[in-house]
Amino acid sequence: MSHPDDSRFMALALTLGAWGQGRVWPNPAVGCVIVAGGRIVGRGRTADGGRPHAEVVALAQAGPLAEGATAYVTLEPCAHHGHTPPCAEALIASRVARVVVACTDPDPRVAGRGIAKLEAAGITVTTGVLEAQARRDHAGFFGKVAGTAPWVTLKLASSVDGRIATATGESQWITGPDARRMVHAMRARHDAVMVGAGTARADDPMLTVRGMGVTRQPVRVVVSRRLDLPTDSAMIRSAREVPVWLCHDADLEAGVVAEWQERGALCLPCAMQGQQVDPASVLAALAGQGLTRVFCEGGGGLSAALLVAGLVDELVVFGAGLVIGAEGTPAIAAMGLDRLAEAPRFDLIETRAVGPDTIQRWRRR
Repeated sequence: MSHPDDSRFMALALTLGAWGQGRVWPNPAVGCVIVAGGRIVGRGRTADGGRPHAEVVALAQAGPLAEGATAYVTLEPCAHHGHTPPCAEALIASRVARVVVACTDPDPRVAGRGIAKLEAAGITVTTGVLEAQARRDHAGFFGKVAGTAPWVTLKLASSVDGRIATATGESQWITGPDARRMVHAMRARHDAVMVGAGTARADDPMLTVRGMGVTRQPVRVVVSRRLDLPTDSAMIRSAREVPVWLCHDADLEAGVVAEWQERGALCLPCAMQGQQVDPASVLAALAGQGLTRVFCEGGGGLSAALLVAGLVDELVVFGAGLVIGAEGTPAIAAMGLDRLAEAPRFDLIETRAVGPDTIQRWRRR
């Protein structure tokens, strides 16, 4: 049975958990709040690197005040022994009286066992508080558990007429410094930044987070069928410092793959879809490596493939107040759609100014 303040305290736990996004994979970004007598006595999120877990952090802060208190957790407490003891057992040992869980954990090692442990110890458990938001926040983790796909955010930065470069390929910079700084903040909230081979060749991007003070950089992912990438790129030169993963045709010659592995890249063989790497296979491979959230920055071909396959969860569009014309490079390549009914649909969740530019955030319908 829920209490009047459950939603308020769970909202705080969700906010805490979200701060861990991009820092805790392959674990979920969980938040926990401990409340005694209407007062918060402990709070925590999953620590960078994935442990300690949120419940352990919050219980350590609460200390003896946890006895008889209520714990608000955004995901069912773990019930299995891994690198650390189960969080369900930590909650039981602290003698909390009640645990409020936003949503259950589909991981087969948990999947109801955490709640069962708590109830067997005489602790009252309430589930489903702010469940929809929690499931959205943990959607990438759920996809990782299922081995299907992490959460995918597709970022576009274009002119008013949807162009990302002039006819000569000039693209720096369409948007201003405020928008570019926001992109770095978004990268930091994801486990990986992904681009297609064309973008990697044309722009020689580093794809790192800069100016945010982060200590754990996202993985750099390049989707390249033939691995026909420049061997002296900035990204490859730094592959031993910041991970570079290359998704390629599973039938590529072993010698070509070995050359990139020697340069420090992790090579992930993927299935093909016609003449391009199957985007669903790419995301399944990334989920299999433990990624929960991927930030895709194009180019047009990879963006179109993800959209056609229905694999984009959130669309972030930065718009600049300039017009390039039809001869410019479109933000999204041809998608082969004949009817509007076939077009992917998204719902607008935010629009605002970012310096001289705008940002729109759209979520998959």
